[in-house]
Amino acid sequence: MIQEFIQSWGLFHNSWLAGWLLAVLLSMTGVLVVAKDQIFLGAAVAEASTLGVALGMWLTSVGPFHGVEWMESDLFLSFLAGALSVAATLLTSHSGRWGRESTEAVTGWVFLAAASFAILLVSHSPHGTEDIHRLLSSSIIGSSSEEVTFLAIATFCVGCSLLCFRRRILLVLTDPDMAQASGVPARAWELFTCGLLGMTVGYSLRVSGMLYTFGCLVLPALSARSLSRTASGVFVAAPVLAILTTVVAFVLANHWDHPPGQMAVAALSCITAASFILRRLRKR
Repeated sequence: MIQEFIQSWGLFHNSWLAGWLLAVLLSMTGVLVVAKDQIFLGAAVAEASTLGVALGMWLTSVGPFHGVEWMESDLFLSFLAGALSVAATLLTSHSGRWGRESTEAVTGWVFLAAASFAILLVSHSPHGTEDIHRLLSSSIIGSSSEEVTFLAIATFCVGCSLLCFRRRILLVLTDPDMAQASGVPARAWELFTCGLLGMTVGYSLRVSGMLYTFGCLVLPALSARSLSRTASGVFVAAPVLAILTTVVAFVLANHWDHPPGQMAVAALSCITAASFILRRLRKR
């Protein structure tokens, strides 16, 4: 099994590396989502990112910018995906300004609106619906060396930032009033976390699809929260669980000829279920 994986390295090494880097990057960012107890926020942000891609396809295929080559590039589509993701994160984070509507209500509205409009925008576009359906599935196969390099840099920068400022960020996310009273610029840190979440999910969706993005965003953080005895420890435990699980999952997927993204999310789901059981046993 290990030998088979090593033999496939020359052909799929960029895909394996991109998947592992995404798992670490998303798991660290997912701690922010889990800390706020807004698990469904990850799915809503991912759908908003899909809407951004669909908007870009519509603008260049049947919209007013038909034939504009630079707007058809992956860079522009990734920019729109990230922009819509950041907007969705900011919208749900300030749901209290909507009056009596709860955060869950606004998050659900973002998810449903983005999912429906994404399909409507590309319904008359050549191959548009197929491209959206591809985004909703997971396909890390085909990643490029440029994507691996960018992900390595992004993972390093995000990891250093979160580890250095994890206590301040957790205070802002869990008790913004206390953070403000302690002199921490809660508003600025909230904008930082919203932008980080939106850009991370927006880019990841273009590389790996929604299932892998959402799975790596929330499942390692949920498992880490159940297993870690300190809030700060979750920032370390989540990426460790993510990388160990995805390495094993990719080896198994290569051996059994299964899709690596789905195999990784299935393995992470099993780890999360086991962590829930261990937490209940530990409380007895």
